[in-house]
Amino acid sequence: MKSSENRLRIAMLGHKRIPSREGGIEVVVEELSTRMVRLGHEVTCYNRRGHHVSGKEHDGEKLKEYRGVRLKNVFTINRKGLAAMTSSFSAAVCAAFGKYDVVHFHAEGPAFMCRLPKLFGKRVVVTVHGLDHQRAKWGRFASWYIMQGEKNAVKYADEIIVLSLGVQKYFKEKYGCDTVYIPNGVNRPAQRDADIIKEKWGLEKDSYILYLGRIVPEKGIHYLIKAFKDITTDKKLVIAGGSSDTNGYMDELKALADGDDRIIFTGFVQGRLKHELYSNAYVYVLPSDLEGMPLSLLEAMSYGNCCLTSDIDECTEVVGDKAAAFRKGDVDDLREKLRSLIDDSRTVEKYKETAGEYILEKYDWDDVVEKTIAVYRK
Repeated sequence: MKSSENRLRIAMLGHKRIPSREGGIEVVVEELSTRMVRLGHEVTCYNRRGHHVSGKEHDGEKLKEYRGVRLKNVFTINRKGLAAMTSSFSAAVCAAFGKYDVVHFHAEGPAFMCRLPKLFGKRVVVTVHGLDHQRAKWGRFASWYIMQGEKNAVKYADEIIVLSLGVQKYFKEKYGCDTVYIPNGVNRPAQRDADIIKEKWGLEKDSYILYLGRIVPEKGIHYLIKAFKDITTDKKLVIAGGSSDTNGYMDELKALADGDDRIIFTGFVQGRLKHELYSNAYVYVLPSDLEGMPLSLLEAMSYGNCCLTSDIDECTEVVGDKAAAFRKGDVDDLREKLRSLIDDSRTVEKYKETAGEYILEKYDWDDVVEKTIAVYRK
């Protein structure tokens, strides 16, 4: 434990809730906050009220503390389009009046409120997890609100953290704003045999292509289904993840897959089930049009998977030459790259041999925490 004069009092907000795997932001907040507590800092995370985005059957226990992190549930109007806005407003008010040295906002929308703690003398840090106003699921008002959050971060935050060099370039070119580049980390995973997934879906080692992540339009899952349907193979395509406010897109994907019994939708996965899916995939595919820094890609590579991604900077920056890539949004190119990997197991094994150690050495959570605390103390 550090001495009290070195200990920071930190508030984090903008996530849905921790502990949770509802999205990448929740993973980041949990990893940062729990590690900071272990280093002797006091951390409070403001959780959103309401149900898990993939259904109340996934709700966890309501806790007041998690691994030393204080948890506070804030007022939330639990309706699509209002939950994030009302919870971040409530959390920002609480953080402004709380005894904190640093208030850390996660994501552009919540940063709409970053001026409030600043007025009360708090050091304000905003992490931009991606250019959220570009995401397809938002309506006109939500897009404006998120864009205004981005502008408020530039105007009022003491520091802005970005997860990719592309987003760093965007802020410099658009606003003349210097940001701090701190990419996410990844943990060394537990490899698991195909037990539950074999019983549930008949999946065995190397018998399937995997997408695992949120089911939202910008992830490009429709490209993957279209490409896969035209490939002759005994391998299955597994689409694993929850819909996160976009049930219409899930329905669209299922309609697109209709008639091909090789395509499996698992719904939201976590725990042992998630470990098994990552551990036994033949190829992991991330066909995104838009990313911040894809934690699912970090995780997939950490398991030693051969990965195939779209060629957007946020993906290629992560994988280097340790994964394959296709032209963003190009179904024909995706089909050919995927078919080539299905037909060439030696190339797949070559990627698998190098992916894990490469990604674990490059992206370390303890290093992320150290750099983040340095931003807090500037």
